[in-house]
Amino acid sequence: MSLVFLFLDGVGLGRPNGLNPFAMHDYPAFKAMAGGQAFTDDAETCRNGAHFFTSIDACLGVDGLPQSGTGQVTLFTGINSAQLLGRHFGPYPHSAIRGLLDGESIFQKIGRQNGRCHFINAFPQRFIDYVITTNRWSSTTFMTTRAGMKLNSVPEILEEKAITAELTQDAWRTRLSLDVPLISESDAAERVIQATTEHDLVLVEYYLTDKAGHSRDAILAHKILTRIDRFLEHLINRQEENGYTLLLTSDHGNLEDLSVKTHTRNQVPLYVLGKGADLFHEAKSIQDITPLCVEWHRLFFGQS
Repeated sequence: MSLVFLFLDGVGLGRPNGLNPFAMHDYPAFKAMAGGQAFTDDAETCRNGAHFFTSIDACLGVDGLPQSGTGQVTLFTGINSAQLLGRHFGPYPHSAIRGLLDGESIFQKIGRQNGRCHFINAFPQRFIDYVITTNRWSSTTFMTTRAGMKLNSVPEILEEKAITAELTQDAWRTRLSLDVPLISESDAAERVIQATTEHDLVLVEYYLTDKAGHSRDAILAHKILTRIDRFLEHLINRQEENGYTLLLTSDHGNLEDLSVKTHTRNQVPLYVLGKGADLFHEAKSIQDITPLCVEWHRLFFGQS
């Protein structure tokens, strides 16, 4: 049994209009997550046994547009870092709050309950060397290394134990000239499923949604969403058979409104499918996610 935490960067619930990719195209997995409703701000909360879907706040009581640095530190620690800093900040975690990811991260909190955590994303070695040299860590890579966990790279991809940012490994082949095979979105999802047999928490990060939102390119947005939708559909279809619990949320809005290049103040989705979904019914903001994940682990793995 495992909790699969699907972190989609920059995905909010926006108005159902021609500037919202979720209203312009049909994405079966996103529609299924919303209980058959459109994946927009019109979607009502869905509580149906092991299926839970709602919208939660990402603004954190701070004026201005939410940013990835403060949003992700809050999401992955349960501490309102935007309020601590007095403003939204990003894309990287500010030095004044980055330390929260070294001691209070979801990996370390579950680890203190003897939980086994895994960040399944892989990174080219040149990227790992760059962040070590420049100290420009993202929230996820920083908290991974501070929890004593290794960042995946080419060896783990070749062993089929990690996934690349774009899921199908095509960018690693064409842009980075790395000798890795081309795979399908379902193949990538199967690697996540395999990881659930060895770990209590498996984190998946998909940042290309935020990148597509900043581009304001509807064609790119559709390509990115089609890819992640296929990946999610496979995980949803295989959930009951394999017994893991799926959780999906975001750090702020962006992609749902292509009229602007910036982030939005829209609420973000919270989707949970599987055992313990009812634990998340009272979640109001992204600050609630890590504490509830820790409670989920305590409940199902018996740690006091």
